[in-house]
Amino acid sequence: LTWKILVVDDEPDIHTLTQLSLKDFRFAGRTLEVLHARSGYAAREVLSEHPDIAAALIDVVMETDDAGLTLVRHVRQQLANRIVRIVLLTGQPGYRLQRDVIARYEIDDYRLKSDLSADKLFTCVYSELRTYQ
Repeated sequence: LTWKILVVDDEPDIHTLTQLSLKDFRFAGRTLEVLHARSGYAAREVLSEHPDIAAALIDVVMETDDAGLTLVRHVRQQLANRIVRIVLLTGQPGYRLQRDVIARYEIDDYRLKSDLSADKLFTCVYSELRTYQ
């Protein structure tokens, strides 16, 4: 059995960083399966095929300025999925105020891409899986 996490980002570097940082990841005796989507639209397909995704790391700005936020609404409202842990990623600090986004959207964390090191990514995914469990 594996934990499934979804990375939704239009930047190939984020997918590579995630894959490399989490390649030996284990939590509660289970390994990690990282699923990838390059847009909010592609992510909808992955989410419908894999309803057991534990956590999603979602970029805010992709095919539109608020593609990530639109995807969060889709997950929480259309799919009525309240259990998947959602971490928003942004490459544009100050683009949306962190407090505003956390208050208005049902997300679990908000991270700046510039702060994403291998260690921080590991810690973030570990804590999201712990909460999901």
